Amino acid sequence: MFHSLAIVLSLLVNSVAGDVNFTYNGFRSANLSLDGLAEVTSNGLLKLTDDTLREKGHAFYSSPVKLKNSTNGTAFSFTTTFVFAILPQYPTSGGHGIAFVISPSRGLSGAVGLRFLGLFNESNNGKDTNHVVAVELDTVNNVDLGDIDDNHIGIDVNGLNSEVSHGAGYYVDSIGQFRNLTLMSGRLMLVWVEYNGLEKRMNVTLAPINVPKPKLPLLSLPKDLSPIVNDTVYLGFSASNGVTTSSHHYILGWSFMINGQAEELAISQLPKLPRRGPKQTSKFLTIGLPLISLTLIVATGSGVVYFIKRKRKFADVVEDWELEYGPQRFKYKDLYVATNGFKDKELLGSGGFGRVYRGTLPISKLEIAVKRVSHESRQGMKEFVAEIVSIGRLRHRNLVQLLGYCRRKEELLLVYAYMPNGSLDKYLHGQPKVTLNWTQRFKVIKGVASGLLYLHEEWEQVVIHRDVKASNVLLDSELNGRIGDFGLARLYDHGTDPQTTHVVGTVGYLAPEHTRTGKATTSTDVFAFGAFLLEVACLELTQTLKLGPNWMES
Repeated sequence: MFHSLAIVLSLLVNSVAGDVNFTYNGFRSANLSLDGLAEVTSNGLLKLTDDTLREKGHAFYSSPVKLKNSTNGTAFSFTTTFVFAILPQYPTSGGHGIAFVISPSRGLSGAVGLRFLGLFNESNNGKDTNHVVAVELDTVNNVDLGDIDDNHIGIDVNGLNSEVSHGAGYYVDSIGQFRNLTLMSGRLMLVWVEYNGLEKRMNVTLAPINVPKPKLPLLSLPKDLSPIVNDTVYLGFSASNGVTTSSHHYILGWSFMINGQAEELAISQLPKLPRRGPKQTSKFLTIGLPLISLTLIVATGSGVVYFIKRKRKFADVVEDWELEYGPQRFKYKDLYVATNGFKDKELLGSGGFGRVYRGTLPISKLEIAVKRVSHESRQGMKEFVAEIVSIGRLRHRNLVQLLGYCRRKEELLLVYAYMPNGSLDKYLHGQPKVTLNWTQRFKVIKGVASGLLYLHEEWEQVVIHRDVKASNVLLDSELNGRIGDFGLARLYDHGTDPQTTHVVGTVGYLAPEHTRTGKATTSTDVFAFGAFLLEVACLELTQTLKLGPNWMES
């Protein structure tokens, strides 16, 4: 009798749990709890972030959900599906991504944005006391968190070092033909998250919105969630923006069910994404205009002459091989306006390989540094630009991000993220207004070493900088050292020999074997780093002996 009663009670609990079932095709009347940047727009979009930097947004289903069987403490099976889109501020650079999260509370107390996606912080990341399970859609490569690249999906348990992860994409058929997807493309994509409580396995599947659910999941993690999640949990989403770039993270629809298959979302009923950029010109205006008077013809002719002259001034010649680099290629006109015509008052510095100007892009208001390099004939422009674009994919906290380039005639303009505290050499030589203490200097040295390790060993190719020195180390707003100026850098595959034969760099930082053979290697970079380290560490000595900034050349 007691056994029968226990079975009845168990079925009753499971029945109550199974009643947790909701579907939102848009969020106008959704039962949500929002904080941070999160909001529901007038047409029903769940918008987790905006253009605000360094901030996060949370959106949780307001009611708690019972996720475990009270009788035996095992986690119920559940499925959820949602449609999302990420619209980055720039085509190749945006915020830190978005995550579906199962949490013991809606507040996620102490969680910070940036690389922690609004889920954890430096002190609690990875701790079992978090009781958090998340599926991250990550668009920034955080090496210290074990990220595989800047476009991947991972299953996280109590921390952002994913239990399993994979580059974003989906399997077209059951034999495993894989197709890549770009999370920051602005395209609508569907995610399915399924947990089987009997098999103790979580599957995650991704696909474009117009593609049926793939048969093979993108991720499959054998994991019992019973000891991880609390009996009662909250379900929701979290997203965060970066330090210098942002994204708009949107959820368009969401369904969830315990002990059953979540209802399919009605694609036709989902709200529309906002238009980013100017509206398309009306076809009516492009077909024709009424005849105009002779006065207007003269005025139009004058305007055409002015326009042609102005267009020639800012003309960009784009060759066929450059079309694939569209997102990384800046218009000369935009850079000209950003730097006030490359006026001397915007000049940040100059050296043997070009002059660097400060600028602000006219539309986004992003602060940039533009380096003008006169390209020499020692290497084809096509190959040089290809390497520059590849280097632009580098993502590391101790590298100055190369945002893109502009090619105009024989001149190459390299566009970097602006570093407000300028180059390190102005803090070392002469009579600097601010003197770095030993702690700050060690922080800079450690940062440069971390950046070089990433260039030499941790990226998909080996990057040889070829000009490591104090003037090419820039300081951000927190005085972190960042390696900049990749105008001389070269790449080659791991396990192969570099093909450079020209001696380039700065006297005093050149390794002896480099001057003999002309071949730059990771070892020549390390030699330059050693000279740089000595220069930073011996700051007080150089100032005391008044050796000057060129002390190493002697």
